[in-house]
Amino acid sequence: MARRLTYRELVAENDRLRRIVAEQKAQLEAQARRIASLEKMVAELREQIEELTRRGKRQAAPFSKGPPEEAPRPPGRKPGDDYGTKAYRKSPTPDQITETYEVALPATCPHCHSSAVYETHRDVQYQVELPQAPIYRRFDLHVGACRSCWERVQGRHPLQTSDALGAARSQLGPVLQAFLAVLQKQLGLAHGKCVKLLQTVWGIRLTRGGVVQALQRLARRVAPAVAQIRQSIRASPEVAVDETGWRIGGRPAWLHTQVTDGAVHYAIATSRAAEVSAQVLGWDYAGLLVHDGFRSYDNFLQAQHQQCLAHILRRCRGLLEWLPRRSATMVQWLKKHLQEALVQRDRLQERPRVRLTLRAWVAFQRLELLERLNRWRPRLRPLRRLRRFLLRYNGNLFTFLSCNGAATSWRAEQAIRPAVVNRKVWGGNRTHAGAVVQSTLMTVLGTLDRRGQAVLDDLARTLCTGRTPLPCAA
Repeated sequence: MARRLTYRELVAENDRLRRIVAEQKAQLEAQARRIASLEKMVAELREQIEELTRRGKRQAAPFSKGPPEEAPRPPGRKPGDDYGTKAYRKSPTPDQITETYEVALPATCPHCHSSAVYETHRDVQYQVELPQAPIYRRFDLHVGACRSCWERVQGRHPLQTSDALGAARSQLGPVLQAFLAVLQKQLGLAHGKCVKLLQTVWGIRLTRGGVVQALQRLARRVAPAVAQIRQSIRASPEVAVDETGWRIGGRPAWLHTQVTDGAVHYAIATSRAAEVSAQVLGWDYAGLLVHDGFRSYDNFLQAQHQQCLAHILRRCRGLLEWLPRRSATMVQWLKKHLQEALVQRDRLQERPRVRLTLRAWVAFQRLELLERLNRWRPRLRPLRRLRRFLLRYNGNLFTFLSCNGAATSWRAEQAIRPAVVNRKVWGGNRTHAGAVVQSTLMTVLGTLDRRGQAVLDDLARTLCTGRTPLPCAA
C-alpha cells in the first residue's frame, strides 16, 4: 500500500508543479511570439517572391524599379553659383576644318519681308558631321623576285593590313576593322547589327561571317599586347578581381577579370576557381588583392586580402529590410561599424599623418567585432551565414586602412559591367575560339581606354605595322 504524502510534501509538490506550469506557459508565449514573427516574415517574403515573379514575366518593363515617386526631386543639378562649369561643345581648331561655307544675308527680311537688309557684323558657327561616303583604296602592287634566292617579292604600303591577293584581294581597312571591334566587343552590338549599321550609314556590304573573320585576325595581331598587360598586372601592388557567369556554346562558363589603375585583363574559362586569376598573377602574388567573399581567392597565401565592404554593406541593407527588430541589432551595429571605417579612410586621405593613430583604432575595432561575434548566437540561417563569413574574414575587413588601398572592388565591378550588358544582348560565345577572341579584344580595348589612348588609331596602327598598341607604361 502506497504511503500517504504529508501536508508539507503536498505543498512542495504543488509548488513544483506550479513552477513547471509557469515555465511551460512562458515558453508557449515565447513560441507564440516567435511564430507570429516568422509568419509575418514568411508573408513578406511571399509578397516579394510574387512581385519578383510578376516582374520577371513582364517583358514590357524587365528593368522596372517600381512605380514612380509622388514627389520626385527635379532632374539635373541645382542652380546657383556652385553649379560648376557650364557644358558646351568645344569649337574645332583651324586645322580640323575640312569644309567652309559662306552664308550670305537673305534678300528680304524674314519678319516683315522688306528688302532693306544691311550687314552689321560677321560670326561663325561650327558643325561636326559623320561622313557617309566610304573610302575605297586601290593599291597597285609591284611584284618581282630576288636574284639571289629567287623568292617572290611584293611591295607593301603603310596602309595595307595584309599581303593577300587573289580571292582575298578585297579587304577591310584598318580603321574599319578596329571600329568593328569597338562595336561588337565594347558596345555589345551583335554581328548582324554591325552588318546592318555599316550598310545603312556607309553603304558597305559585309556578312556576319566577314565580321567574325575580321575580329579573329585582329585578335591574333594584338595577342602580344595581352601578354604585356598580364605582366603589368602581375607587377602591380594592388589588383581587384571578380568573376561573373558566361556562356560558351550554351554551356555554363565564367568571365574573370583582373584590374589595376592602368590595365584590365579578361579571361573566359569553364571554371570559376581562382586558378584562372593565378595564371595571370601567380600563386605567389604578394600585393593587395581586393575581392568579394569567394573562398577560392583564399588560396593566394602570400597576398594581403581586402574584402569588399560594399558587398557586406549591401548584404546588411538587404537583411535589414525584412529582419524583425530584435534580430536586426547586430546587423545595424555592423553596418555602422563598417561605415565608420570608410569615414576614417576619408579622414586619412585629408590628413595622412593620422595613419599611426589609425593602427590602434583598427586593432580595437577588430577586437570589438570579434568579441561581439563570439557573443552573437543568431537563429536565422542568413544571420548564421553572415556570422560565419565575418568570423572567417575578420582580419581582412580593414586592410585598406593600413596599406592605403581600396576598400571595395569597384574597379573590377566597373570593368565587368560592360561584359554583363553584352551577355544580356547575345548570351555569350558559341565556341571556345570565339571566347578567346572575346577576352583578347576586351582586354586590349579596356586597357587602351584606361590609359586614355586613341583606340581606333592604335588598333589600326597595329594592323598595318604589327607593333603592339601599348607603347606607354602601365
